Amino acid sequence: MTCTLILTRHAKSAWDTSAPSDHARPLNQRGQRSAPAIGDWLRDIDMIPHQVISSSAQRTRETYDLMGLNVPAIFIERLYHATADVLFQVLREAEHRRVQILGHNPGIADFAHQLLRNPPDHSRFEDYPTGATLVATFPIDNWSDLSWGSGKVVDFTVPRELLGA
Repeated sequence: MTCTLILTRHAKSAWDTSAPSDHARPLNQRGQRSAPAIGDWLRDIDMIPHQVISSSAQRTRETYDLMGLNVPAIFIERLYHATADVLFQVLREAEHRRVQILGHNPGIADFAHQLLRNPPDHSRFEDYPTGATLVATFPIDNWSDLSWGSGKVVDFTVPRELLGA
């Protein structure tokens, strides 16, 4: 048995906004095009999560909505700019075997690097740009058994590749 993690950084957000806080910043037009492409890619590779666990920020909520995955989601305040350790703790509490986490850098990138046995052969994995999505499997039956460095890459993409930009 295995558990599968889909680790996605939110799509590109707007900086020229009247949002009252960083937490409330929305996606920009590029992000609004990228998020559906991520959802389409997950459907194409047959990797629809059973549950999404997301930061409560506006840009992660919009990314989730625009992916159009039609799966249950929970939005957790402590995932807003969470460290790799917090992401690890949250994932260890997950109940479904195929989970997507939606979050922010630098925590998402650090988390991805520490979880994998070997990184993907991809030029953008190091900086984990907006919309970057990793699919990795773990040789465990329950997330509570998760350990650092145990993940195996299934796939990794960035929206620029999906949109042909």
